[in-house]
Amino acid sequence: MPHFQKLKILVAPLDWGLGHTTRCIPLIHELLKQGAEVLLAGNEVQKKILEATFPQCPFLPLNGYNVKYAGSGGGFMIKMMRQLPRILSVIKAENAWLKQVIAHHNIDGVISDNRFGLYHAGTPCIFMTHQLQVKTGMGKAADILARNINYRQIKKFSACWVPDFEGAVNLGGELSHPAIMPVTRYRYIGPLSRMDYTDSQGSPKHILFILSGPEPQRTILENKVFGQIEHSKAPVVIVRGMLLDTKPPVFKNAIIYNHLPENELQQLMQEAEYIVCRSGYSSVMDINAMKAKAILIPTPGQTEQEYLATHLMKNKFAVSGSQQAFDVRSLFENAGRFSYEGFIKPDARLLSEAIDIFLADCRTARSAIR
Repeated sequence: MPHFQKLKILVAPLDWGLGHTTRCIPLIHELLKQGAEVLLAGNEVQKKILEATFPQCPFLPLNGYNVKYAGSGGGFMIKMMRQLPRILSVIKAENAWLKQVIAHHNIDGVISDNRFGLYHAGTPCIFMTHQLQVKTGMGKAADILARNINYRQIKKFSACWVPDFEGAVNLGGELSHPAIMPVTRYRYIGPLSRMDYTDSQGSPKHILFILSGPEPQRTILENKVFGQIEHSKAPVVIVRGMLLDTKPPVFKNAIIYNHLPENELQQLMQEAEYIVCRSGYSSVMDINAMKAKAILIPTPGQTEQEYLATHLMKNKFAVSGSQQAFDVRSLFENAGRFSYEGFIKPDARLLSEAIDIFLADCRTARSAIR
């Protein structure tokens, strides 16, 4: 293998929501900037998102975990536990898949966003997660057990990247800064967002609702939003978070999109007085990047989102609301009284340095094979 040949890096995000996919976009940009050849992997939805930004990158089909979510918040954890055997079989299958892909495509390194099966002896493999500490909602003992299981899986990788800031001022709180860190080499790489804030002199133009997350909870929140915006006097824009080609519903005082390209969504976020969205971590990173005044509505039963919404409200980052008691008028009143002071200045050097070190490790591993 010639010394000058580009390093081949495989990037594969988890398919639990689109946030894992979109937050890999700045990471892929940096890999390409530093001269790597990038291969991508995922399902058809992920392919559609990533190919729109990186048409030059080969895309490999990789089955997702296809997790099914409960219709009520109370049944979330029970439904997850019932699917555990199938999830474990998917992890085993993707590990076997990776062995074949590394051999066939001469992969020099792997970056896995929360895919536990993408590790391989002799190949530098990064596991990326913001959730070192899993919040089970079942008490401290269950949380410790979940963290230990999490670390046992992470230990199979060369290193762990955490998309957050390392110090006391951070976005993830206990999720990304647990009491006990993994023995695996870890590194904080800063929040990852595809959004790029620019100073705007114009006044806010609208209220922006960004709907996302698993069904049926996405539709439940959407119906609540549709039922209340009809009586709103403020201009409203809704992005449904659905990759559909059919026409969205029509309301006289709202503009509704099924989905939007990255640049158009960023413009809407820039011009919004408030953004109402889920408290998924990728959404949180985008909000921080855009310095947006946000109202966070956790997906019922998703303990990670419920923790983040509460944690971030305490730190003056965003207003937290409830899907069950969703009321647009009271939420906007709360937002009007809220001091939005929790934004953290991004530091692009963190990601750049992490990738530089990773690529150096990949070169070393390649030389050892030669």
